[in-house]
Amino acid sequence: MTIDVEIRNVTKSFDNLTALDNINFQIRQSEILGLLGANGSGKTTLLKILALIEKPSQGQVFFNKAAVTEQNISAARLETTMVFQKTTLFGTTVHNNVAYGLKMRKLPKDEVESRIKEALKTVRLEGFEKRSAQKLSGGEQQRVALARALALKTKLLLLDEPTANLDPRNASIIEEAIEATNRESKTTIVIATHNMFQAKNLPQRIALIEKGKISESGTPTEIFGKLSKTLASFAATENTFSGQAKITEQGTTIIDIGNDTHIEASAQREGSVSIFISPEDIILSKTPLASSARNTLKGKITEIADLDSLVKLKIDAGKPFSVQITKRSFNEMNLQLNADVYIAFKASSVQML
Repeated sequence: MTIDVEIRNVTKSFDNLTALDNINFQIRQSEILGLLGANGSGKTTLLKILALIEKPSQGQVFFNKAAVTEQNISAARLETTMVFQKTTLFGTTVHNNVAYGLKMRKLPKDEVESRIKEALKTVRLEGFEKRSAQKLSGGEQQRVALARALALKTKLLLLDEPTANLDPRNASIIEEAIEATNRESKTTIVIATHNMFQAKNLPQRIALIEKGKISESGTPTEIFGKLSKTLASFAATENTFSGQAKITEQGTTIIDIGNDTHIEASAQREGSVSIFISPEDIILSKTPLASSARNTLKGKITEIADLDSLVKLKIDAGKPFSVQITKRSFNEMNLQLNADVYIAFKASSVQML
């Protein structure tokens, strides 16, 4: 089950806004391609064009070397499906949500049931068939939305920030389901993300997108092996710091990121470096933690953002850190603005860029 997809000279404008600016690139058969860029860079618009939901203002989309036209667009749409960042589920059971697209395609009943069972197993929701989809947690709802897409068995799967604002467990299950689908079914997958750690580990190839243009593409090793201006400017948005690195006698690396703040990393590097720590890898507490984490910093809460089942916090610990915790943990710790807290993360969680 393979598909060739190519974008040629695609521009997309909305009134006076150019969302995509003369983009050219190919998606390889059976690969996971990551679209890495900040919010507003054009990732979602590009996915919608690939899903044939939006039409380019200029340029052309090719499926299997044939240009998509009014004459063949209906057939081409059957080869692709998209999972949006904001999940919309019907007010019925999990089973009926996953079955919807299959019934629309008029598949035999036994095949519908087989595909539902397989898709729910992939996202680890076996036994959830009779539950109300809208009463599930945000992470479980996103897994239902992914199962609904996987059940269609399209050749091209498009994912728009599929793990954004999810807790680590649900995010991990979704990432494992994506990898398994690509590996076992050879499904071509395009995933839009602004999570640099995810982009470094999940796709086989990355395209950096900035202000509607693809600035560079390559393997994760190629992209992250050099800190380009595009990557550096994007990375600076969250838990990315630059500093001077020195290797310790223990074989780790200490990075001085300024303001008397030092970070220990497990990778060895000397000289000028940039590092990234995922918000999900940082543990927050009101008292110093007794743990194996090499990095423990004291700070103060400067911002609080409610993300449904999660809460994102900004912590001033000499440098600004973003930390993501569950709402339950937030309430149990009775956290407030300007409260003193401690953050901790392992040396292995520090990614060298």
